[in-house]
Amino acid sequence: MKWIMAAGVGLAGLLAAWLLLFQLPEKEAAAPEQPSASVPEVEVDAASMETIYKSNCMGCHGSDYQGAMGPALSQVGSALDRERLYAKIAKGGGGMPAFEGRLSEDEIVGLANWLEDFK
Repeated sequence: MKWIMAAGVGLAGLLAAWLLLFQLPEKEAAAPEQPSASVPEVEVDAASMETIYKSNCMGCHGSDYQGAMGPALSQVGSALDRERLYAKIAKGGGGMPAFEGRLSEDEIVGLANWLEDFK
């Protein structure tokens, strides 16, 4: 009885190795997330963006943009362009909640433009 189980496990291992070596399709490179639309460059009222930040973002990203539960934003404009910032704020993802519906379109656009200047 033991030899039947051992043979079954051995055959399953051989089948798995064969499938891994010869049958799996090649891994496709994941395309970077492309924003669906361009975000207009608008003049930003820094004081109002700071107020929105303090009300909605500071709890996760820190009072000095240093990061806390969320990543640091002190140089986020070097890593993400305005469109990606807009998408992240609006749709969330990776632990960040979506702010579409909580913030107005103008507020999200303003935050994206404001954060893009953090370089």
